[in-house]
Amino acid sequence: MCGRFIITDSAPDLAAMFDIEHEAGELPEPSWNVKPTDQIPIVLESMKSDPAVRRLEQARWSLVPTFSPELTAAFATFNARAETVGEKPTFRTALAKTRAIVPVTGYYEWHTEGTTKTPFFVHSDDGLPLALAGLYSWWRNPTLGPDDPARWVLTATILTTGAQGALAGIHDRMPVVLPEECWDSWLDPHTEGDQALVDAVVEASIEAAAGLAFYQVAPVTGDAPELLEPLGPEREVGYTA
Repeated sequence: MCGRFIITDSAPDLAAMFDIEHEAGELPEPSWNVKPTDQIPIVLESMKSDPAVRRLEQARWSLVPTFSPELTAAFATFNARAETVGEKPTFRTALAKTRAIVPVTGYYEWHTEGTTKTPFFVHSDDGLPLALAGLYSWWRNPTLGPDDPARWVLTATILTTGAQGALAGIHDRMPVVLPEECWDSWLDPHTEGDQALVDAVVEASIEAAAGLAFYQVAPVTGDAPELLEPLGPEREVGYTA
């Protein structure tokens, strides 16, 4: 799974990395402890124009489908399982047309043994942000009038798959890390999103996952750069094809 991450890369750096054409006027501040329902930056391509415009936007981390009567879901939606995302009503519509990239500087994962949970920080071995496969959805608040700017809420989720290489020894799940050659097709709203597309990017992500590294950190509390101080040696993920 992916339940906490950090994003410290600046908006201009993300805009350059992802060839952003429109940058939202308000984006989240850097954070070393992003939690579900926090505001996060996402990359998407708007369907309102042809050709589509690539945008850097702010979204609530926990996808809420358009049909939901409330912003708070009955179950967790900050992650979506890649194996079944095409079957789930919560995510199926977003998969079809509104796919996103969630850029992260790295993410936390916990190894559980008995009642002890040990946190690790996972990041790229070259220091660049990770491009995680995501979905987004615009949720309309039915209690607000049509002219209220808060009526529409942009929400997002991160896809997860089976853990690769040494990461499988920490947790059985990990986010889907998109290689650069998949960015355009994943974001293109004119490409019909289905389970076959997800399966293809998951397969492509295996090699991208091999470029990850991780190390143990202290309990993840608060929000400061000190959370990334290592408590153990850095290890490379590696992978098996």
